[in-house]
Amino acid sequence: MPRVRKGAARNQARKKLLKQARGYFGSNHKSPYRAKDAVIRAGVYAFRDRRARKRDMRALWITRITAACRMRGTRYSAFMNGAKLSGLLLNRKMLSQIAIEDPKLFDKLVAIALESSKASPRKAVAGA
Repeated sequence: MPRVRKGAARNQARKKLLKQARGYFGSNHKSPYRAKDAVIRAGVYAFRDRRARKRDMRALWITRITAACRMRGTRYSAFMNGAKLSGLLLNRKMLSQIAIEDPKLFDKLVAIALESSKASPRKAVAGA
């Protein structure tokens, strides 16, 4: 039986690979061998950084809320504890948006959070 060569399938695979590597620097977008490594490496970075972006955004929201709390004379941890005790169901993303776009509403939220944290009894610390 004669040996079958890939022919069209090989050309399609190479074309698909080079299309994925479009815009890469140097021979990484021209040479199929270099392009293959570059596409794999780019995929690894993309996978990792999709998760890192979520961490970065959460850190940004916390920084914004912290700054807004300090402008109102309280700490981030005290505000978040009070918000949890008062049953405030806003996530950090929404709280940071409110702090930026509607400062008066954020003032009210801080007041509610601080009031509920003062009203609730603190847990006794062991050995104190």
